[in-house]
Amino acid sequence: MQRIMTSTALVFAGALLLTGCTTGGGATTPSADPCETVQSEVRDISNGAQNALAAGGDPADVQSTLEDYSVRVTELGETTTDAVSTELEALTGAIDDAAEFAATLPSDPEAEVDSEAVAGHQAAISDAATAASEACTAE
Repeated sequence: MQRIMTSTALVFAGALLLTGCTTGGGATTPSADPCETVQSEVRDISNGAQNALAAGGDPADVQSTLEDYSVRVTELGETTTDAVSTELEALTGAIDDAAEFAATLPSDPEAEVDSEAVAGHQAAISDAATAASEACTAE
């Protein structure tokens, strides 16, 4: 069962990476448009957090990685307008929820992982990131 989960996770992670590449993901470069910078950072954080969940591994490492992404979102929110900051708080919440979930993952690589729960957390992160990006363009 773990092999199926790992294969599924790798396929999903690959799709996220390709999505990031086709939408201009990768290294963040300074931009004259602050919204473009926020959108790029949000996309990078969202993809990274979702990939961390998909990759699995040591639960403490996954949790730590997600907590680092949460800090990045909080710092980004300090540089934005109130409307965008509010949406970024929702993204922080989704990532924090995923970090709490990661702490409950089994440390045994052969143990079964609740793939629906992983997908649910990934979807929540994705939805919150989309809302933050849309809030930025709505201004």
